[in-house]
Amino acid sequence: MTHLIRRTRAALAVTVVAGALLTVSVPAHAAASPPVTAAGSFVMDGGTGATLSSKNPDTRRQMASTTKIMTATVVTTLPGLDLGRKVTVKQEYLDYVYREGASSAQLKAGATPTVRQLLYAMMLPSGCDAAYALADTFGSGTTIAARKADFIAKMNAKAKALGMTNTVYDTFDGISPTGNNLTTPRDLAKLTRYAMTNTLFQAVVRTTSYSSGGTSALATWSNTNLLVQPRPTGYGFPGAIGVKTGTGTAAGKCLVFSVTRNGKTIIGVLLNDEERYVDSMALSDWALGPAAGSKTALQRGSTDPVPDVRD
Repeated sequence: MTHLIRRTRAALAVTVVAGALLTVSVPAHAAASPPVTAAGSFVMDGGTGATLSSKNPDTRRQMASTTKIMTATVVTTLPGLDLGRKVTVKQEYLDYVYREGASSAQLKAGATPTVRQLLYAMMLPSGCDAAYALADTFGSGTTIAARKADFIAKMNAKAKALGMTNTVYDTFDGISPTGNNLTTPRDLAKLTRYAMTNTLFQAVVRTTSYSSGGTSALATWSNTNLLVQPRPTGYGFPGAIGVKTGTGTAAGKCLVFSVTRNGKTIIGVLLNDEERYVDSMALSDWALGPAAGSKTALQRGSTDPVPDVRD
């Protein structure tokens, strides 16, 4: 009997020790993810594609200017792309921005930015004029309308090829003429993971500012993503490497973000989220562990400055 008790105690001790070891080895994201105010969210392991966290991940929603991730993806993956090709800015692009109250890179009519410059103009200040120029340049057809339609068809074809089964585009910049410019958090994360394998795309979305080279009324284009912007103009969030903001009446405030620390990268999507920066930082610290010495925590209700335009 005494022998049995000893063996039982020994077994319990082994169980306790094993349990302690398991507790110590649990990764940071094994605990429940922090709550978010987003209508839809998704956090993905950028390396493996594994789902780390989600909220309504497959519900279709409007995406505002996060649409431009696909616009850039279509352009940057074109065979034989000439980044030095010059594109003449047409007055129609500027008139469109004015009519729609859209975000603008403030391109000048008649200016001839390169394709490379237009990519920065579209992704940093979220220039709908630059997006229009790219769609008009790389769509096929004899009229502007035909070329826009063809470019949007290319966007939908790319979505289908990537397995984005719940995504449809009706616009090149996020300003939807029909209300049928829709995606899901899961699909948008899938697209972004693919886009971030392109070195040019990666370089563009992590850039804080870029010279307009005289093609714009602005001397430089600044990134609207405050995670990558250094303090005091942004949050200088440790490890932030992109990706894209979006704001619209129907879409609300949106953010696609990517953060890398200690050799691990995550990709996150927040759709219709009034607290997009608070939530993106909280999710990043949960998934990757807080950066040493960083003081990035924001309070709910923190100011999230956005332009008074459709972005």
